[in-house]
Amino acid sequence: IVQYLSSAGLDGAVIVTTPQEVSLLDVRKEINFCKKVQLPIVGVVENMSGFVCPNCKNESQIFPPTTGGAEKMAADMGVPFLGRLPLDPRIGKCCDEGKSFLSVEPESPAAKAYKEVIQRVEEYCTTHKNKENVLNPVE
Repeated sequence: IVQYLSSAGLDGAVIVTTPQEVSLLDVRKEINFCKKVQLPIVGVVENMSGFVCPNCKNESQIFPPTTGGAEKMAADMGVPFLGRLPLDPRIGKCCDEGKSFLSVEPESPAAKAYKEVIQRVEEYCTTHKNKENVLNPVE
């Protein structure tokens, strides 16, 4: 696996989890793997971090974190936390219709959350653009 990662020229890994402890346990292993093979970690995203009602636009917690969720886990492991993405049934509908959710519902809480995560990933890539890629050094 490390050979394939080395030749891919990756900027880093974006690791996605849910607030549930079973998912956080797996993600801790993924973070440790990335550290072991010296794959930079762009950050952690907490998916399904709530539910956005398509009618009233309020957000509810369906999977409340029992141990602090992804943000606490990321802090404990010393990796960046990129944000929380709520469930929104309109995302699936847009995907089924071949439409961009960010274009169709740009002011929804979920779209705003996606845009914040995207911005943080872009910032990481911009600030790390000229740094040496640990897995695939430029010779």
